[in-house]
Amino acid sequence: MADRGLIPICESAALTECGEGVRFSLSTEGIEREAFVIRHQGKALGYLNRCAHTGLELDWIPGRFMDSERRWLICAAHGALYEPATGACAGGPCEGRGRLVAVPVWEIDGMVYWRRKAGEPAAAFEEALAGGPSE
Repeated sequence: MADRGLIPICESAALTECGEGVRFSLSTEGIEREAFVIRHQGKALGYLNRCAHTGLELDWIPGRFMDSERRWLICAAHGALYEPATGACAGGPCEGRGRLVAVPVWEIDGMVYWRRKAGEPAAAFEEALAGGPSE
């Protein structure tokens, strides 16, 4: 039986290894947020499109989340660098503190989907969505 809670983001083929990401909007408990999904080490990974340092969106050009060497996720506003696999800040003004807010995504039958974690209506994920930039 299909999971009615899964919301399609894009086809799997739209995500190339450390290439362009796909932006999408997610809504949870009436609050809409911008997010994105990338492919890193063969896996689709999702994050809120919000710098942990300033709260600004990471991409100036829609879908461009990686640095020029395609090693780090980068905030286009001030150069904060994030580890693609974990979202942890690895360089720039937030080095060693803060991380991007992960968005759970699933890749099933050639499609990438988003869904709030099961059994987590207003707990940790909602709290992270509502939170501002880290210090």
